[in-house]
Amino acid sequence: MKTSDEVRTFTVEADDDGIRLDRWFKRHLPQIGFGTVSKWARTGQIRVDGGRAKPDDRLEQGQQIRVPPGGDAPNKKAKPKRELTNAEREQAEEMLIKRTKSALVINKPPGLATQGGTNTHNHVDGLLDAYMDEGEEQRPRLVHRLDKDTSGVLLVARTPGSAAFFSKRFSGRSAKKIYWALVVGVPDIKEGVIEAPLAKQPGSGGEKMHVDHEGGQPAKTKYRVVDTAGKKAAWLELQPLTGRTHQLRVHCAAMGHPIVGDGKYGGKDAFLTGSVSRKMHLHARRLIIDSPDGGKLDVTADLPEHFAASMEQIGFDENASDATPMRDDPPPKSREEKKQQARQHAKNYRKSQRGPRRARGGAGGKPKGRPAGRGKKK
Repeated sequence: MKTSDEVRTFTVEADDDGIRLDRWFKRHLPQIGFGTVSKWARTGQIRVDGGRAKPDDRLEQGQQIRVPPGGDAPNKKAKPKRELTNAEREQAEEMLIKRTKSALVINKPPGLATQGGTNTHNHVDGLLDAYMDEGEEQRPRLVHRLDKDTSGVLLVARTPGSAAFFSKRFSGRSAKKIYWALVVGVPDIKEGVIEAPLAKQPGSGGEKMHVDHEGGQPAKTKYRVVDTAGKKAAWLELQPLTGRTHQLRVHCAAMGHPIVGDGKYGGKDAFLTGSVSRKMHLHARRLIIDSPDGGKLDVTADLPEHFAASMEQIGFDENASDATPMRDDPPPKSREEKKQQARQHAKNYRKSQRGPRRARGGAGGKPKGRPAGRGKKK
């Protein structure tokens, strides 16, 4: 990039209303470092509406920013734009549910990672260039995540300003996320809140979470049973009230009812017999969030093929969820009830992580009974 030898003037757009001057430079002129911005501000070379400005000054829409000559240098962080294949563009287009001025909403399929990593080359972040319009310079950016095997609603911000807006709603827990899950067995309590603190499980390299009452972070999940198939399986509606890693998966296992297909947290007990798919049955069904364009963004994602097929095989009607929506305020629990529930969740989770016990006995495989003359200890 050539060094600019001319004074430049920029107009603050609506997307940048309220941000700090140094943040504006990071968004629009990232090649100009913070040290240079501070020096220019200190010497009066940066002007906002003709007046001197400080790096932490807040900008307003319509203001004029004067940027002095110089300061440009190659942006070491910038990555060359990768040319997408036709197949990748088609994949991106098929996922798109809704497009607004500030956001893109996609229905992420199961098996597709949200971001890249070691040996992960096909991911949502790598497809975002497909959503850029002709001449558009700002690349869409992710503002939250879904596990690789979890499907459903994923929000992508189209501008830096909308990214900051949405990120604040997610971190402030004002965004409402509704998930659907099929679980093994049926919870005794049909509606409530799971409160079980979570932490990284030692020895897993941070790849697995577990219930930890001593050093875990608070984690809460609202749930309700939408429908049941005898005692075999249940269809749950889940709403995370906190955003811990693998929260819904661990909390369902902690109830003693792992998500169907989640062998990581449910082991062999997480799979149903018959023709029900062995893939994960966890789907981000709906997202309700404030929009920087005004009003609410309310989007629903269709079930993936394997989940819809399992629903049909088990006999669940997708429309049943709308008939009896989840209550905003489940009945409160006493402190003792919360402690008792937490202890039970920890016990259930530990039990789910143990392998099946081997039956004791001879070649016939029958477990041996208690030896004659020996009873229970009093």
